[in-house]
Amino acid sequence: MPLSVKICGLSTRETLDVALEAGADMVGFVFFPPSPRHLSLETARDLGRQVKGRAVKVALTVDADDLTLANIVEALQPDLLQLHGKETVARLRDIKHRFGLPVMKAIAVETAADLASLPGYADVADRILFDARAPRHATRPGGLGAVFDWHVLEQLDLRLPFMVSGGLHAGNVAEAVRVTRAGGVDVSSGVERMPGIKDPEMIRAFIRAARMAEQDAALAVAGGR
Repeated sequence: MPLSVKICGLSTRETLDVALEAGADMVGFVFFPPSPRHLSLETARDLGRQVKGRAVKVALTVDADDLTLANIVEALQPDLLQLHGKETVARLRDIKHRFGLPVMKAIAVETAADLASLPGYADVADRILFDARAPRHATRPGGLGAVFDWHVLEQLDLRLPFMVSGGLHAGNVAEAVRVTRAGGVDVSSGVERMPGIKDPEMIRAFIRAARMAEQDAALAVAGGR
């Protein structure tokens, strides 16, 4: 299965175009005021139109209420909702029913014990994102450049597609794919020159490295037959 590469926290026409031209499968837009990547609805509308079907549009929210979600959906017209807060399984089910969109639930990981909630979410979500657990006093749950122990996912048996995030960059994405056997990788701070400011060449380098990791994984599978 092809590796899905997601560039998250895009906020300008220039960096969105770079991500699309470099071959990102998913482009993520953040709607969470404490984040340096937070978008206004007007900017989201403009960037959403710019995608023109070239990638999956992902709206990242954190414990958003229905009105907030409705405004985001109207402006961005996303293909996927990424729920990055403390949303319950029941809340996921309600959002899917109300908005008619697939959802990706982010699960914060530090140890294997953090996977205890996975079965419930996996029954409802369309995709799972494993991200590093934020420090106790952090003001936001992701985009902090922290890496978790990928070996926690090494024996994971999950029917759903899943992605890994948290501290990924061009230099470590291949190892993340090798250890986790994830079907997707998600990067934000790892392609930035400062918080919220994406670097075009870092975006290109990350996608190149991810594609090389994808090729290596395919060769490893073929060699094991």
